[in-house]
Amino acid sequence: MAGSTFGTIFKISTWGESHGKALGVVIDGCPAGLALDESDIQPYLNRRKPGQTSVSTPRKESDQVEILSGTFEGRTTGTPISLIIPNTSQKSSDYSEIASYYRPGHADFTYDAKYGFRDYKGGGRSSGRETAGRVAAGAIAAKLLAEMGVTVTAYTKAIGHVSIDMARFDKQLIFSTATCMPDEAADKAAMAYLKECMENKDSCGGIVECVVEGLPSGIGDPVFEKLDANLAKAVMSIGAVKAVEIGDGFQAALAKGSANNDPFQSSDGRIYKTANHAGGILGGISDGSQIILRAFIKPTPSIFSPQKTVNKSGENIEIAIKGRHDPVIVPRAVVVVEAMTALTVLDACLLGMSARLNYLTAFYKAGTKTP
Repeated sequence: MAGSTFGTIFKISTWGESHGKALGVVIDGCPAGLALDESDIQPYLNRRKPGQTSVSTPRKESDQVEILSGTFEGRTTGTPISLIIPNTSQKSSDYSEIASYYRPGHADFTYDAKYGFRDYKGGGRSSGRETAGRVAAGAIAAKLLAEMGVTVTAYTKAIGHVSIDMARFDKQLIFSTATCMPDEAADKAAMAYLKECMENKDSCGGIVECVVEGLPSGIGDPVFEKLDANLAKAVMSIGAVKAVEIGDGFQAALAKGSANNDPFQSSDGRIYKTANHAGGILGGISDGSQIILRAFIKPTPSIFSPQKTVNKSGENIEIAIKGRHDPVIVPRAVVVVEAMTALTVLDACLLGMSARLNYLTAFYKAGTKTP
């Protein structure tokens, strides 16, 4: 199976299945000298792990991460970093029935079509649990970016028809509300809507917004390695994401050029924009303003209402899915979007070091290579 490796310089390979012994990630290309231990990674995994709220799957996992390699005396060595996250709450019996049919909205049919074989226990590699490795790696990427003065912050912008009001934005609420909404009133309204969905044995989707601050202009490459293109690919690789927009996104198609263009100004030798319809990227390269992207996430496909499908014999059947499932994926996807954004931006920053001759000569001039 191809497709489990991401990145060019800061490169990650995730491994493991939903109901296997463990999941994890191997990170190659992390610079030496970064202070790192499990306490830097665990808070990110705690934001993603199941069983924490009434709108999360009841599956209980500690998602306790262990660093197996790549550090010495609390610092990265420049060698591959291997992280492992054991699975401790598998209930494979919940899934034994689905081996014979294809769940609507899941990858069951397409995996069978490609491989002629699939891990039906929780979806295997197509499970949302696969994202644990991404989040663990993203935590390290975010720490490296922080050393450079760059921050990445994601939050729930909408659940179903309930959207946050930016006038009430409170960043701390991202970490304390069940919905990860930075707006207390919107959180309450969204929880009421989710309760209604659950009572009707249904689910819903929503939008995650992510903001990158502190990234200088000049990061990213033109043509096939555009920063916005790579961000879109990274975020679209998250299983439940069905669309991505940057800046005004879909609304830009409805605007006039006079309204959509971001005017430039200069002050004290610094060039900046007075608006940010572009979302911080022009021509695939960062322009120094906030990067703003949104991930549009589909409703959880595992619902408890009867659904029509087909079994492996080609017979039309009706099913009622069992097991432990999230009524909404959005809150747990917030940190996954944040992680994939951090990984993409960091990799682009590292690639940017080779963009100019003076970057190389400044670093490799006499004496700079010695410890």
